[in-house]
Amino acid sequence: MPSFDIASTVDIQALDDAMNIVKKEIVNRFDFKGEHVVIDLNKKDFLIKLEADSDMKIQQIIDVVISRTMKQGIDPSAFDFSKDAFPSGKIFKKDVLVRNGLKQEDAKKVVKLIKESGLKVQTAIMDDIIRVTGKKIDDLQDVMAACKAGNLNLPLQYVNMKS
Repeated sequence: MPSFDIASTVDIQALDDAMNIVKKEIVNRFDFKGEHVVIDLNKKDFLIKLEADSDMKIQQIIDVVISRTMKQGIDPSAFDFSKDAFPSGKIFKKDVLVRNGLKQEDAKKVVKLIKESGLKVQTAIMDDIIRVTGKKIDDLQDVMAACKAGNLNLPLQYVNMKS
């Protein structure tokens, strides 16, 4: 039976490359000359630490991060910008979590969306991926289209297609 997996992963090397490009761009920008700026990627925890002199500068850095990571093929919804920047003395700090792997509640949202679509497929949540199995490849392609159209705000990849 044809099947595929729905995953949500971020290539750490592509993210690291994008962060290096962001650092170079920020250092060379006129409006950041002589300013306190820290852009640090913690590869183990998938966490980006940002520091700047003001909240506005943090927002500018975030705009550059989004544009550069998109050029590296990383979906902007992979970043969790929900935490506000917080002042620490004269410096503003912000921690940006990079979503890597499907959390249980996100996987349940995806499975619910697939079930509501009415397609004749079976889904199984396996750790941080969802295995989708169906009798026809067309049904699997319809599942992919439904997930893309579902506005889940998750960076989903469709891998391990087997027919």
